[in-house]
Amino acid sequence: MTRTIVESKTKTAVIGFDEPFCVIGERINPTGRKILAEELERGDFSRVEADALAQVAAGANILDINSGAVFSNKMAEDPRYADNNFVEPPLMKEMVERVQAITDVPLCIDSSVPGALENGLAAAEGRPLLNSVTGEEERLELVLPLVKKYNVPVVAISNDDTGISEDPDVRFAVAKKIVERAADFGIPAHDIVVDPLVMPIGAMGTAGLQVFTLVRRLREELGVNTTCGASNISFGLPNRHGINNAFLPMAMTAGMTSAIMNPVALPVGPTKIAEKRAEVEAAGIILPEGMDDETFVTLFGMGSTKPRAGKEMEAIRAANFLTDNDPSGNEWIKFNRVPAKPGEGRARTGRRRRA
Repeated sequence: MTRTIVESKTKTAVIGFDEPFCVIGERINPTGRKILAEELERGDFSRVEADALAQVAAGANILDINSGAVFSNKMAEDPRYADNNFVEPPLMKEMVERVQAITDVPLCIDSSVPGALENGLAAAEGRPLLNSVTGEEERLELVLPLVKKYNVPVVAISNDDTGISEDPDVRFAVAKKIVERAADFGIPAHDIVVDPLVMPIGAMGTAGLQVFTLVRRLREELGVNTTCGASNISFGLPNRHGINNAFLPMAMTAGMTSAIMNPVALPVGPTKIAEKRAEVEAAGIILPEGMDDETFVTLFGMGSTKPRAGKEMEAIRAANFLTDNDPSGNEWIKFNRVPAKPGEGRARTGRRRRA
């Protein structure tokens, strides 16, 4: 069966048909994250490091590192900063080195800039995943030689010079073209992870069915592993987690073997806590004096004041168990084990002693 090997210096992540679903953490990405981009512009990598650790704690198997930052202030001082080919290569190198210094989880090097891809590959220890190549001729000629040179697996996105087609047969044809062109460079199919492109279900009612059909075809006809931007399916809709939680297990049973996603449920901030406390007080509910914020948000089902594994991770782990990719449910039990409170010693297992 197809197995795609991604490695750090000391740890291996396997993407495969008969392997537990592989979660590629997407949080280290300044695109659309103004505060992170501003911090990177100042040379502050503390949020990158915090995001790396939080995603690993939540269960990410691979960490995606995207260097697509826009340095607006430096751009005003030096026109070179308007060019991502100038900004991204040194930034990628620094981000990779910072993340590797605090975790041994394998990496995914993610950029549209070839120089940033090469800098990331050169800095990464082990065998990272490269994100990404498309069916565009220029991109094929730039990226596939890097894949061959560094002997790494690559994400292949199913769009080409004509853009993203709504026709799943066209997207399959683009994926097939990439696999065949990669073979010309001596790159085997097991080192290609195809992203068939998930469309928003709110804009296209058949988007889910399309992806499930495409994933089956990619597995059965091309023998490749697959991935996707998991949250795309719920874009623009209410209760996105509910849709994502249904989509991921369904995609897994169709044959999808990985996803680029956020594994972390973000912490509840002080503003929301203050609003809820005011609401509770207005309702005449009397709370114990001195109740801390963590107890309060837990009591009212708001989540947690600390980063933790998101609901999507719960759905994935349940699906791993149900598809026998979590033998005996060991990971599911571990994931749901309630930690002992200070002073209580070990958590109870619930097992009765024989009389």
